[in-house]
Amino acid sequence: MKIGFIGDIVGRPARFMIQKELKKIRKRFSLDFVIANYENASHGFGVTEKNTKELVNYGVDFMTGGNHSWDKKDIIPVFDSLPLIRPLNFPTSSAGVGYKIVQIKNKKVAIINLMGNFGMPMSDNPFTKIVESLKTIQADHIFIDFHAETTAEKRTLLMMLADKVDIIYGTHTHVATDDYQLFKNRCFYITDIGLTGCYDNVIGMDSESSITRVLTGVSSHNKVPEPKDCQKILQMVIADFETKKGFTYKVFENGESVIREAFYL
Repeated sequence: MKIGFIGDIVGRPARFMIQKELKKIRKRFSLDFVIANYENASHGFGVTEKNTKELVNYGVDFMTGGNHSWDKKDIIPVFDSLPLIRPLNFPTSSAGVGYKIVQIKNKKVAIINLMGNFGMPMSDNPFTKIVESLKTIQADHIFIDFHAETTAEKRTLLMMLADKVDIIYGTHTHVATDDYQLFKNRCFYITDIGLTGCYDNVIGMDSESSITRVLTGVSSHNKVPEPKDCQKILQMVIADFETKKGFTYKVFENGESVIREAFYL
């Protein structure tokens, strides 16, 4: 069972790269399933119904969210009908659910979305929430997208759950980390997969508003550049749960690609 994981999809440039590359990647690596984070997919904030269906058509099978899950309000009424989940520790009154069990190659796979506490909207404690939830989740494999600001929160979750789940991967910071590993020969882990989209700016968005903010203290709306106006990348993790081998994969808009094998502990 080979699964591809894509971090934060940031706007139209990211959707362009997924359209251009994902089906080729699925074929090249014989991927059985692809999971991506949708929370920045539409103009950098949330996801629309239209863009959800677009990404599914490009080869994404399932999507997880984060602190921007509800920024596009048109998604809320149709959320449960689409292959989407939102953070498990969101209020229970929120639309949708925090995990779903899907069938992949005759295996039951639980896909869970958690959101950290530091610097995030008010939510339940992700650590106590996941401990309680795992008591009732019955699956052959368990994947967690931990959408969190701090590296310490993500690493702590690994220390808690390394013997209970199959992969913990971080999203939200939009910056790929170089710590992909198979921890104790049991749990695949990476602190952050990194963004898919523009990479020659600030976290996939126009840099001018960030520069103005740090120089003057005046905030303005972050905008995602048009695809023609930036350099683009697709970043992902690929894990084979039968051979226990995996790697990070990056492909640039010019077709150049980089593979970095996981190292093992």
